[in-house]
Amino acid sequence: MSLERAPEKRELRRKLRAWFKTLTDAEVGETSARACALLRQQSVWKEARAVFFYAAMPGEINLSPLLEEGLRAGKVIALPRFMAETGDYGAFQIRDTAHDCAPGAFGIAEPTAQCASFPLKRLDLALVPGVGFDLAGRRLGRGRGFYDRLLAQFSGIKCGVAFDGQLVERIPEERHDMRMNCILTPTRWLEIPGQV
Repeated sequence: MSLERAPEKRELRRKLRAWFKTLTDAEVGETSARACALLRQQSVWKEARAVFFYAAMPGEINLSPLLEEGLRAGKVIALPRFMAETGDYGAFQIRDTAHDCAPGAFGIAEPTAQCASFPLKRLDLALVPGVGFDLAGRRLGRGRGFYDRLLAQFSGIKCGVAFDGQLVERIPEERHDMRMNCILTPTRWLEIPGQV
């Protein structure tokens, strides 16, 4: 990470995390449900045969109802799993959340060891959490670059998922940062010009 961007990103992360702490559990649940309803209407969701989800952490929209709907509809559903041998994440297919997921290396629900790896290039849609996004599709992650490295191997539609309060005017960008094709919030579906 370049030295000139690191302090700027750290400060923006601090502000956005402080904003999230103002939300109640009820607000998080309500806004997550609205985001699910909005994504359900989009052609990228309807047409996707293989979708990369995430297990929501505090500060992230919870899309688990759509994950379950996708499984019931016969979509291939993959989640990230940390691979200690490489120090990075890979995509692994799940078929049943109750049996195929368990807390992983960082306490986040991940596919278990019996789940098969799924090629990133065969996924149609990646739903990507972040600390913040801007209207040009730039994403501010947690600062470790895991999603940027993962998405560099992905050729489908990258959809940033965030609360409305996580949209900012501009995210500082570096060469390794991956831009989103679209952004989903509880109230907005944004397709990024030049990215879709």
